[in-house]
Amino acid sequence: MYAVIQAGGAGTRLKTITGDLPKVMVEICGKPILEWQLESLKKSGIHDFLVIISKNGKAISDYFGDGKKFGVSISYIKEESPLGTAGGLYFARDIIKDDFILCFGDLMLDVDWMRFHRFHKEKGSALTAFAHPNSHPFDSDLLVSDEDEKIIKIDSKNNVRDYYYENLTNAGLYVCSKEVLDYVAEPTKIDFEKVVLKHFVEDGKAYAYRSSEYVKDCGTPDRFYSVENDLKNGIIHGKSLANPQKCIFLDRDGTINKYNGLVTKTDELKLEEDAASAIQKINSSKYLAICVTNQPVIARGDTTLEELKNIHNKMETLLGKGGAYLDALYFCPHHPDKGFEGEVPEFKIDCDCRKPKIGLLKKAEARFNIDLKKSWLIGDTDRDIQTGINGGCRTIFLDTTPNPPIRFKDAKPDFVCHSLTEAVNLILTLERDDHD
Repeated sequence: MYAVIQAGGAGTRLKTITGDLPKVMVEICGKPILEWQLESLKKSGIHDFLVIISKNGKAISDYFGDGKKFGVSISYIKEESPLGTAGGLYFARDIIKDDFILCFGDLMLDVDWMRFHRFHKEKGSALTAFAHPNSHPFDSDLLVSDEDEKIIKIDSKNNVRDYYYENLTNAGLYVCSKEVLDYVAEPTKIDFEKVVLKHFVEDGKAYAYRSSEYVKDCGTPDRFYSVENDLKNGIIHGKSLANPQKCIFLDRDGTINKYNGLVTKTDELKLEEDAASAIQKINSSKYLAICVTNQPVIARGDTTLEELKNIHNKMETLLGKGGAYLDALYFCPHHPDKGFEGEVPEFKIDCDCRKPKIGLLKKAEARFNIDLKKSWLIGDTDRDIQTGINGGCRTIFLDTTPNPPIRFKDAKPDFVCHSLTEAVNLILTLERDDHD
């Protein structure tokens, strides 16, 4: 499988660091960004590369040559005039005969590309976008997908968002079928996202691959130094789903949002004061932040799946405004007890996902390659603690009352904390102590 790298960027915003180097030649910890990309792709068995360069891209071809010294094969497409982020693909039409990867050259990353490609094939997708939450969704283009992860629309950052939204941003990585190349029929200036992606979304042939892996644009000085620090601390490599992940699982009610009875309407959800700052600390660590929550309000008929989606969108919107995000959210809509007025019969079942059963944890484990034994669960009920114990996780009982009663019996947690911040700080302190 070929990987196509868009390497024509001039790196204008990094001139204070790099002078006149092309963006992909910016060195991070001694290697150009493009070299880090090649290494990530090579680990997944990809050895054939097409690098699209501008007429000023001689520094790139001089450094990488034909790729042999890096254990890969590199060919170049030289644009005599700028063709945008997609026009240069026209010249790949006679070279690439099957699926290919498209990657933009200003991204520092480490991705399990074969896992990404498997998703693309399983969905029968023509164009699959790598999607992830970020710490600033309010000024990012967002992808809106359905339950099958098909992209149904692109929510531009220029839209006036007087609504709540899921934090799902387009990272600038794609797995493409040959059909994508067929669509680029002329070597003219084309914007990949605004034209090509938009076309396949409208045709119902584009999917969003949600991942927690590290993909960051390092095109400004602040981002450059942040990425450099993450590389030195092992966060970039550690986030690749080729490696087992560690997770902090979070209950929702009473942990992320204030508990004042069951939440059945969007306006009833209020975040705990420290929720965003505490989760932001998880985001900056080697742990994933994943919410797992029972929502029997669906089975009881107290609210709808559509309203619950908006409740969760509100939670993600508010967290995003605080610079934080959840890597994923899993909920159980079921309840086993039947015979009540207004209940929804299809959700009144004895399922395997209602906590303290561990179906939600197992879904996350499979999607994100999580090592449950190296993970934690934070929650405010016996049921949460028992879920963590059943899943093999370490547990923290969250008790925010002034004089905490001992509310757990057999499900004894590893620790008791009085705020989410205290719980997260404890985990991260223990993590540092383990490595000292």
